[in-house]
Formats: sequence, C-alpha cells, structure tokens
Amino acid sequence: MRVLVVFLLIISCSVTAQTTKPVLSAAGYGLTKKQADELGSRLWQACLKSLSTQLKSEWDSRELRVGDHSLKFKYKVSGQKPADGRSLYISMHGGGNATQELNDQQWNNQIRLYSPSEGVYVAPRAPTNTWNLWHEAHIDTLFYRLIEAAVAFEGVNPNKVYLMGYSAGGDGTYQLAPRMADRWAAAAMMAGHPNETSPLGLRNIGFTIHMGALDSAYKRNDIARRWSVILDSLSKDDPGGYKHFVQLHEGRGHWMNREDSVAVPWMAAFRRNPLPARVVWKQDDVNHLSFYWLAVPRKSVKTGGEIVASYKGNEIDVAKNYSDTLIIRLNDKMVDLDKPVKLNYLGKQIFKGKLQRKVSVIKKTIDERKDPDLIFSSELVIVKGKVIKQ
Repeated sequence: MRVLVVFLLIISCSVTAQTTKPVLSAAGYGLTKKQADELGSRLWQACLKSLSTQLKSEWDSRELRVGDHSLKFKYKVSGQKPADGRSLYISMHGGGNATQELNDQQWNNQIRLYSPSEGVYVAPRAPTNTWNLWHEAHIDTLFYRLIEAAVAFEGVNPNKVYLMGYSAGGDGTYQLAPRMADRWAAAAMMAGHPNETSPLGLRNIGFTIHMGALDSAYKRNDIARRWSVILDSLSKDDPGGYKHFVQLHEGRGHWMNREDSVAVPWMAAFRRNPLPARVVWKQDDVNHLSFYWLAVPRKSVKTGGEIVASYKGNEIDVAKNYSDTLIIRLNDKMVDLDKPVKLNYLGKQIFKGKLQRKVSVIKKTIDERKDPDLIFSSELVIVKGKVIKQ
C-alpha cells in the first residue's frame, strides 16, 4: 500500500501590497464583479511572472525538482501556435520494475512514439525504477510543476492539457486521469493495468482506452473490456458525463503496432471544463485537497471518500459528502454573486443568502491552484452539515 500523502503548495506566487492596494482601498473586502475580475487578472499575471522566474533554470535544464525527486524530460513542439494557446501532451513511458538502462530505453522511445499535429509533446523520465513508477505520490506534484512550466514558457493553454501513457505508462494514466482530472482535457490509456483505482473522477474529461485484444498478461485485455462496460454504465446514468472511447485492437498483443496513435486526435477534440456543473470526487490513496471548485482541509481527508456536488443557476446541491468540512468555491462564471445563492446539503436547504467577493479568496486560490481558470472569489464552508463562513 502506498503512503498517504496530502499535497501542499509547491511554489508561492509572490503578490505585493501594490498589486492589491487599489482594489482594497476602493472596495474593502466586498468586491464588485469588475473589481474581482481585474484583481484576479492582475494577481494571475504576477503569479505567472513569479513562476517564470522560479522555474526558468529547471525548464532550461529539462529537469524539474520537488523535494527529493526530480523529473527529467524531453519535448518537441509541432504546428503553429493557435490563438488560444498551445496544447500540452504528457506522455509516460513503459518499463517499471526494471533496470535504469531499460527504463531509459523506454523513455527514449516514448519521445518518438506519438506526433500530435499541434502542441508541446513531453516525454518525462519517471523519477524511480519501481513497478508503480507513474503513480507514486510524488508524480502528482511533479506534473503540476510540469504544467505550470509549460504554461509559463511555451504558451500552453491550461484547458488543452492531455495525459497519455503506454504499458507502465498506461498504468499511470488509469491512476492519474481520475485523481488529477481537474487538470486534464482528456486522457489516453494504452496497454496498461488500473490496479485498484476507480473511474468515478473521470466524469468531466474525455477518456480513451486502447488495448491489444490478445494482451492477456495481468488480464489487461479482460480488464479493458470490463472498464468499457463500467464507463458505458456511468455515462448512461449521468448524461453529459464520462465521455469515452474503448478500442481493443484485434490480432494485437502488448504492442499495438502504433494503431493506438488514433487516440491523439481523439483527445485533441476535447477542452477542459474547469468549472463543470457536476463534480464527482473520489479520493485515491494519494490524497488531494482540492478538485475543480471543491476543497477539503487536510485533517478531513479520507482515502476512498466520495463527494458529489452540482450547481444550476444560483442553486448548489451537495448530494454526497464524506468530509466533516467541505469548502465550496464560487465565482461569477458559475453563479451570479450579486444575487442570493441557495445551498442544499444532503437533501436539506442549509443556506440562502448573498456572498461577498473577497480579496483573500482570490489570492488564496491563485496561490494554491496556479491556474487562471481556477480562480475563485467567494466560498461557502460547511462543517458538520452547517454553513459557518460566507
């Protein structure tokens, strides 16, 4: 069993008093929509500048570092840069429980394996040579850092980030796609095994599986068929969610002779929705403190816990929650914060009222998420079924 880890901030985005003072003097802590938008834009630009300064040497050396682990990577850029920014493909190599030389060989092969027509195609080298090289706890924080760097240095659009992997890299896709779904537009799993992971978190991304029909080692092919049935059922029961495509390539074993490359244009059709109207959050054994517009404090995290929440108009509904404390983050793209917001919790209305847009919430969410489309200005905090802060 893997060690339980809760992710903290990797880099603190520097925000000066000068950046916030004009808004504070104009509106105190209750901002207008225009003031909140302007402040969010300024603070994000300050954060992006800080990231560029702090990550430049790592990006230039092709080696990102978090704590005791580092992530070497190779990358290539293809196509003209679109007006809305480049795509980013993170492509994980196979290998796993093998020698450094074998895993290096797999890494060097991965950079040649796929060729998107447009985008930044990155092949990272797993930090370890263990069997679970792509779903150990340090991978999540390293991939956050990789996305931040690609946004800063290659003009990547955070809503056009894609995850993919072959063999052991496919194992990683099975694991990382649902638990980091709020960072992906789509993900492609090739020739891997899911181990114990759940597909529930895939609700708002595209997810494709490619498997050799004859790839029977570890029952990979049978499990791919099983996931196809599960995803079909999830999609049927939750209209609009769990968009997927599963293909077992006839006559192919573990090597699919590049037939799986059709996954790349399939993924490219997707864009991330950073503020989905419905969120299904299943905690993996590598825990996260936030997911889309939901958050939980460290002390309240429970491996295997599930939260289901949605919003429509100015009404928010929490249908399932395991945590004694749940934070709901909001902005004007989700609801009209100039009007009262209604909150239903496990079938009961527990709040109705107007919320303030706050400098503190804007700054906190930029510091935590480092993502221009995950900036929030208001939040509701539910503790043991009651709203305690707004």
